[in-house]
Amino acid sequence: MTSRQFFVLAIAFSCSSALTLGQAPAGGQATGRAGGAQPPQPLTETTAPAIPGVIAAGTKITPIRDGFQGTEGPITLPDGSLIFTEAAANRITKIDKDNNVSVFLENTNGSNSLAFDSQGRLIAVQTTPGSTRVGVIYPQSAVRTFTDSFEGKPYLRPNDLVVTRSGGVYFTDMGGGGGGAAAGAAPPLPNSVYYVPPTGPVIRVVEGVARPNGIQLSRDERTLYLNDAGGEYLFAFDVAPDGRLTNKRNFAKYEGVPPANAQGVINSQADGLAIDAEGRVYAAMPNGVQVFSPEGKPLGTIPTSRRVQNLAFAGADKKTLYMVGSGAAFKTQMLATGFKDRVK
Repeated sequence: MTSRQFFVLAIAFSCSSALTLGQAPAGGQATGRAGGAQPPQPLTETTAPAIPGVIAAGTKITPIRDGFQGTEGPITLPDGSLIFTEAAANRITKIDKDNNVSVFLENTNGSNSLAFDSQGRLIAVQTTPGSTRVGVIYPQSAVRTFTDSFEGKPYLRPNDLVVTRSGGVYFTDMGGGGGGAAAGAAPPLPNSVYYVPPTGPVIRVVEGVARPNGIQLSRDERTLYLNDAGGEYLFAFDVAPDGRLTNKRNFAKYEGVPPANAQGVINSQADGLAIDAEGRVYAAMPNGVQVFSPEGKPLGTIPTSRRVQNLAFAGADKKTLYMVGSGAAFKTQMLATGFKDRVK
C-alpha cells in the first residue's frame, strides 16, 4: 500500500461518523474472561536479554493496559499508532504513541485478525457464530464478503490472515472448539489454511496441521510461515505462482514446549507471527515472543508476564514492538525495524 493510500484511509477513518473515536469507557477495564475462569497472571514489567540486532539487553517490556475483551489482530496505522481487535466486545481498539486507548471501529462481526490491502481496505477474519467469514469491513462503501464457506460448509472459526501484494488472502481456520457434526449431518471442515485469490474461487492450501494459527509471508512473498498451536514446529511452505503451497518443512522448533500429554497431544499455544526488515520471524508464545533467524535458527525470547497472542511492529519508524494477549497490551523499543512494505 502506498503512503498516500494509507493517508487517505486514515483521514477517512478519523472523519467518518460510522466510527466512535475517543477514550475508553470510564474505568477503562473489562474482565475479558468468563465467569469461573482462572484470573490471569499479574501484569508486570519484564526485562529483555540481548538479542543481537533485535533488542538490547535490559530493555523494558512495558505494560500499557489490562482488561481488554480479547486481544488479537494488531496492525499499524500510517501515523504509527496501533489497532487491534477485541472480538468479545465486537470492536477494534486503537493505542496511540502516548498509550492513549480509544475505540477505533465498532460492530465488527467478531473480527479477530486484520490487514489492509493495496486499495486501503480493512480486511478481517470475522468469527461471530453463524456469520463466520473473511472480507472487507471498512470503508462502509466497500464492505463485502470474500468467502464464508468452502465446498458448501461454513468455516469453523477463521483465526489469522495475511494479504499479498496482488490482493490475495491467506487465512487459517482452526475450529475454536467447533466439535463434531450432529447426527445425520455432514462432518465439519477440518482445520485448514485457505487462499482467496484476487479472482476465482477459494482454495484449500494446507491440511493435516493440528491447529494452524498465526500466518505470515516472507518479504518477497515466496515463503509462507505457519504457526501450529498443536505442535512443536513453526512450518514454512514455498508459494507457487497460483498461490498454492508446496514443500512443507519444519522451519523452526519452538522452545519450552511441554511434552505431549497421555493422549499424545502437544499444546505449544504458538499464536501470531510477524517479520522484520531483515527477514527474522517473531512468534507469539506463552512465555513471550520467540525470535528466529531467516534460516529458522533460534535467536532468543522477548519475555512477557502474560501469554502473547499476537504482535506487530508500529511507531513512526516501525521500531516499537507491540504485543497483545490475555487481555493485556505491552510494548518495547527494538533495535530491529519492522518490515515497512506490509502493515505487519
